[in-house]
Parts: sequence; structure tokens; C-alpha cells
Amino acid sequence: MSIDRQSACIIILATLLLNLQGCALPTANSRFSSHPAAAAMPADHTAVDNRPVLPRAFVTTIPPDWRSPLDDLNPDQAAPPAQPYHTTFYYPQPKGHRAASNKKGAPTNGHRIENTVVASQAREPTASEHRAPAGPADLWARIRRLYGLGNATPGSKSRQRRITAQRNWYVAHPSYLARTVDRARPYLYLIVAAVEARGMPTEMALLPIIESAYQPFAYSHGRAAGIWQFIPGTARHFGLKQNWWYDGRRDIAASTRAALDYLQSLHKTFSGDWLLALAAYNSGSGTVKAAIRNNRKHGRPTDFWSLRLPNETRDYVPRLLAISEIIANPRRYNISLTPIPDTPHLTSVNIGSQIDLALAADLAGLSLDEIYLLNPGYNRWATDPDGPHRLLLPVNVADKFIRKLQRVPASQRIHWIRHRIRSGETLGHIANRYGTTVGVLRQVNKIRGHMIRAGKSMIIPVATRDLRRYKLSMAQRRKSIQNSIRKGARIIHIVNPGDTWWDLARKYHVGTRQLAKWNVMAPRDFLRPGQKLVIWQGRKQRKAMAVDYSLGLSPAINKITRRIRYTVRQGD
Repeated sequence: MSIDRQSACIIILATLLLNLQGCALPTANSRFSSHPAAAAMPADHTAVDNRPVLPRAFVTTIPPDWRSPLDDLNPDQAAPPAQPYHTTFYYPQPKGHRAASNKKGAPTNGHRIENTVVASQAREPTASEHRAPAGPADLWARIRRLYGLGNATPGSKSRQRRITAQRNWYVAHPSYLARTVDRARPYLYLIVAAVEARGMPTEMALLPIIESAYQPFAYSHGRAAGIWQFIPGTARHFGLKQNWWYDGRRDIAASTRAALDYLQSLHKTFSGDWLLALAAYNSGSGTVKAAIRNNRKHGRPTDFWSLRLPNETRDYVPRLLAISEIIANPRRYNISLTPIPDTPHLTSVNIGSQIDLALAADLAGLSLDEIYLLNPGYNRWATDPDGPHRLLLPVNVADKFIRKLQRVPASQRIHWIRHRIRSGETLGHIANRYGTTVGVLRQVNKIRGHMIRAGKSMIIPVATRDLRRYKLSMAQRRKSIQNSIRKGARIIHIVNPGDTWWDLARKYHVGTRQLAKWNVMAPRDFLRPGQKLVIWQGRKQRKAMAVDYSLGLSPAINKITRRIRYTVRQGD
């Protein structure tokens, strides 16, 4: 049986493609880019797990002196003319990926790899192409490989314009994106692994870019906190603990688990539509359901792009799709993404008891700021005495930390002092003085009720260092922002019983949101009597206050207005 040279080339080429391991692939900027088939290539290709990520169109050549082992079987056969021939191969996609197909069942969403070989353009491969070194796998490539929202991208020009508008903003602000990526670097592998383990689209790992720009201490005017921006009620519903010591909304691992639970729940609620699930994550499922009911009532489509939603939500989903496009092809948009190795960076260490974070930093060989940035859920100078008893630490220091921690008894992980109770002191006074809570004092000293006696002693857990050294604790973050230099006059207001955000905003002629933001709070947060608030006033606000005082007016209750209570009744 004879095999012609052309068929032999096809067979050998197929074998080479199926056995590629870490070989260099041509890019859109390579010498092959002049071929028409190269136009569909993504701008960059990154190896994942030492396997090449194959582009849509991969163009290669055969060197003129290359010989197939089958040539010797037909030594007298004439060589075929120098004309292109065409072969098609199909590259297997990740498990769980559903491919689009044409009528014949062939994948049509990028699975097909077309290879055009032109013998007349053949050349000898360079040494680097023969032996391309296999570098470390890149996490961005892993994210791209498991995208799952591609089929949801709109086809109409009006819908695409909504994505383009968002994408153009990020492209015009590359430094913003660079800072966000830098903040995401320590957390991203953990989040991508959690998303992938659930079989969710990896675009979900990019959602904190939209929610918080990956700022672990982000806090919104709507009382949403952490990289996933949970409000208190939703956080409690999904099992995130919140108290004086600890806020699970800022705990990277715990909040990621809760966010993915929430997204999967919304995905199920909206019959497997990820775009509707994302819209509901932003504005609430009730808002999205109401929009769907309204469209059905008027005979309109009920997909995300057709719904009348709040402006913020209308931009929210296109913003995520825009970010996904940029991450998928950063060169196209002239964006430089800092490489992130596709290897674990953090590991969870069980510490078994409460520990001073300064001591934890010393044992791990890290700075206090680094400990807080990896464990932003801890509000104070120590972990929560009631747990969780865990710390996220870099993989390369975890073993050393564990060995050192084992040599420190639980009783020595917190510093204790003895306080002699003075006449007139209360548990609240003592707790405020030492930066702890009444509950901790009662628990440690086995006190029932609130009665204490002067002359008695009690033991109190205290920080091993000056509280100002714990710069990223909640109290120190607030002081830092309150002490920031701004334009205008700085006023300190001591909260009195009955004060409200609305009353104070009227008194000082400022907005409630701005007033709350100056004090790292939200307009719905409670004000405590004795609490210090910082207020900044410009010339206009000071002049308005002067007029109020000259007329003897009080913003809350004065001669012109008075406060009344009214209950809204049905029909009002």
C-alpha cells in the first residue's frame, strides 16, 4: 500500500499537535501573523499546567528539508506541488464545558483549530521553537480557560455599546486596574480555586473588582463590607459571624464561601441564568423579579438586557463582562497584567485559641500590616476569643509559624493585667479604657450581671503593644481617616443622646452620606452617646451655621419647625 507525501504530512502534523507539551506557539505578533488565518488569533497565549492554550487559528509551516519516516516507503513518488492544504483538529475542552455545535455536531465556539500549511513558505524552526522552556503556569490563563459567560455576551449593537462604554473606562484608567490587580494578588488563587471547585464560571472570581476593587476594608454607604460587599442581614443569612472582635464579611475565605453560596442560590432562583443572578446579587432578587413580572405583563422579553432595572444594576453586569474581555485579551486593549503564578499563595492555619495579632506576626515573621491584610476579618488587636481560631498565612511561612506556636501555651498568647476597681467605675468604663468589651470582662472574671465592687480586682486581656501600632484595626483605621487633612474647618462633635445622622447633617449643613464617610460609617449605623464624630465645613457651610445661630434656630427643633410622629396608614 502506498501513501502519498501530502497524506503523510497531514498524519505527522496531527501527531505533533496532539503531543505538544510546553512548545512555543506562534502569536499574532510572530512572523506567521501575515497569514490570513492568523487574524483570528488571540493576542497572547499562555501555558497552563505546561500545556499550550491553543488559539482559534494556529498557522505553522513544514521546513523544506523535513522528511517523513513514511517517505522511505515511496522513494520514487514525486513531490506534490507547492500549494496549501488544509487540516482541521479538535482540541478537548475542560470537563463540564458545553460547546456550541453546528448541524453536523462540530464545535463552533473555538474548539476547532484550523491549520494551513504552505510548503513554499517553509523554513527551519529556530532553537527556541524546538525547545521552548516551560515557565510557571499563569493564573490569568486558568481564569480565561474556564470562562462561562461568553455565550451570554449580547450580539446587538445597542447591548454591545453598554459593555464597550464600561470597557473604555477601564482602558482609559490602566493605573486603576493595575492597583486593583495588585491588591487581588494574594487572594486570587484562593478565590479561583473555590469558584472552579463548584463548576462556576471563573468570571465570578473577577466580581470583587466590580464590588470593591479588591479592597478588603471597603465599606459602603449601604453598610456593605469586604471584597464581596455583604450587608449585615445577608451576611448573617449565609452564616457570616459579626461582633465586636470579628466581622466575617471581611474574612477572605469565609466571605468567598458565602458569596459563592449566594450566587449559586440566585443562579438556581433564576433558572440557570447567570446574568440575572448577577443582577440580583447587586440589587436584590426582589428587584429583578419585579422587573421580570413587569416585562411579562407587557409581553416583553425577560432576559437581563431587556429588563428595566436601576441604573447601577444596568451597568453592573456590563462592567463585569467588560473586565472579562480585558482579562481575556489585555494586549488588544494595551493593558499590562501583572503575572500571577497558578500556585497556592495562602493556607489556613488552625491556631486553637485567641492570639494577639502582634504575637502572630512575630511568630510568622511578617509585619502587623501584612497579618491584617491577610486576615481583615479581625477588628481588634487580637482574634475573637470565641473563634474562628484560624489565620490565613503565606504557604512559605506556615510551617515555621506552626512550630513556633506550639511552643507558646494558650495562656501566654494574650497578655493579662490585674485591675483594681475604683469607686464609681462600671464595666463599661473599664472595657473602654482597656479596649475590650463588657462581655469579655464578664466571661473572663465570671461576673453575673453588671454589679462590681470597689476594691475588688479583675483580670483583663490587653494588647502587648501600644494600640496605635495596630494601624489596620478598626479603631485605628477610623482614627486615621478622621485625622486626614481635608479642605475647610475641622469640627469635633460629641454625640448626645437622641442625636441622629439627619439632625447632625442639618445642623452642620452637610450631607448625611458625607458625614458618615468622614467617620468610616454608614448613614444607617447607630450613633452611641459619647462617640466622637469629625465634621469638615467649608466657608459656605460655616456662613449658613452663623445665620442659624444669629436667628436662634435649631435644625432639629425650633420656632419655625417642630417634630411630630405620624403613622402611615393604608391608602396614604
